[in-house]
Amino acid sequence: MKISPEEVAKVARLSRLDLPQEKLELFAGQLGDILGHMDKLGELDTDSVEPMYSPVEHTTVLRLDVARKEFSRDEILGNAPRQDGQFFIVPRIV
Repeated sequence: MKISPEEVAKVARLSRLDLPQEKLELFAGQLGDILGHMDKLGELDTDSVEPMYSPVEHTTVLRLDVARKEFSRDEILGNAPRQDGQFFIVPRIV
């Protein structure tokens, strides 16, 4: 698939990137090559292939999501630059 420098410039604008013309042409060629490889992969017959969720066969070790109190309020507020004994004091943002 061929992608033009104008299409790359459009995507760059959407991404808020300011790219010089030589980079647009370079990226157009690189993106065209990538899309060409994707087109080639799209030609493969994958009807009999089972989908993979991960290429690595492993189990995820999960822990129970249990609320627990590990620190006291005084320990946590002791790290605050400003606090009133009960809450953090932060600058007001409007």
